[in-house]
Amino acid sequence: MRVAILSAAAVVGLVLASSAYRIGAQGVTATPSAQTADSGIPLPSGYRSWELISVAAVGPPISDVRAKLGNDIAMSDIRQGTIPYRDGAIIARLAWKQTSDPQTSNALQMQAQAAGLRPETIAKALSQTFVAGPATNVQFMVKDSKKYASTGGWGFAQFTNGKPDAILQQTCYACHAPAKATDLVFTHYSP
Repeated sequence: MRVAILSAAAVVGLVLASSAYRIGAQGVTATPSAQTADSGIPLPSGYRSWELISVAAVGPPISDVRAKLGNDIAMSDIRQGTIPYRDGAIIARLAWKQTSDPQTSNALQMQAQAAGLRPETIAKALSQTFVAGPATNVQFMVKDSKKYASTGGWGFAQFTNGKPDAILQQTCYACHAPAKATDLVFTHYSP
């Protein structure tokens, strides 16, 4: 039940956050007011319209909901199991703080009661129920095997409120290095 709630919340958040920009074949063109991250990566236009790869949640103290999106190249590589990813693949990670929603909690409580669940089971389920709240940031992995050769072929960028955050390529690379077998990508496709 928790996975369905989390997935539905992330999809609703993506729909609500959907932008009107069109994406190009590479999906790398900057929005009119976008700035460029220290890695040289611009905020890709239309990234919120990219396809959903997967949804994840991180518990306390971070307590966020994350949606992973991919541009056309990334989605093709993911579906075909292409490793390493081709140059031009971009994976976005959108994050929101977890928050509770009384309407969702009430609906789930009524559904659980109708299913005959015990009060303590319902209370436990509701204590772990959340939806996407305020956005925290968006991160990108951009595949360019020549430009980012020193970081496994991937460039990394982070934006908060549309503005680039200082991010260290080597720091991101070190975190992703354990996923070498999957070309530094942790995300698994959830069809």
